[in-house]
Amino acid sequence: MKKDVPLHIIHLDQDDPKKCTARKLAGRDLARLHFNTRRPPRRGFLLDPSAGIILGPDDLPLIERGASLVALDCSWKQLQDSITRIRKTSPRLEPRTLPIVLAANPVSWGKPGRLSTAEALAVCLVLLGRMRQAQEVLSPFSWGEQFFTLNHEPLEAYRCSTSREELISLQWEFFDRPDEN
Repeated sequence: MKKDVPLHIIHLDQDDPKKCTARKLAGRDLARLHFNTRRPPRRGFLLDPSAGIILGPDDLPLIERGASLVALDCSWKQLQDSITRIRKTSPRLEPRTLPIVLAANPVSWGKPGRLSTAEALAVCLVLLGRMRQAQEVLSPFSWGEQFFTLNHEPLEAYRCSTSREELISLQWEFFDRPDEN
């Protein structure tokens, strides 16, 4: 059995606490919350939708050596400012984005890429071959199983990919490419 990937969440307290998936994960000991932006793990990957580099099989060697996944729990409206701040205080975390999947959370249901913190971490875990841990991460949520059902085909294809380049091209088999204008 593969070792669980350490999950950390930098929590900026910008959203409705009742809808906060990060707090629920921490409350169930599925992730560790950090309220101080200078205290996340020193080695790992920071989930950043603007990173330009997709998380994938190429990142497995660092994960196998104990690197962490670090999510940022903040408001989508303040995302860019928050990412900039975190990158300055945690320059050793390597930024990564995710291939496209649909959100199943009640706030953004059906929107491509508008994932909750828990959904984003679950996608990472699927990409890294940790399906059991991904299911565990979404188990506290009534919509958690729906996330896997909604994204079954792309997640299965992503899980079987062998490189970052393959992942990038696979997502366009399931989702429309953005206009390049």
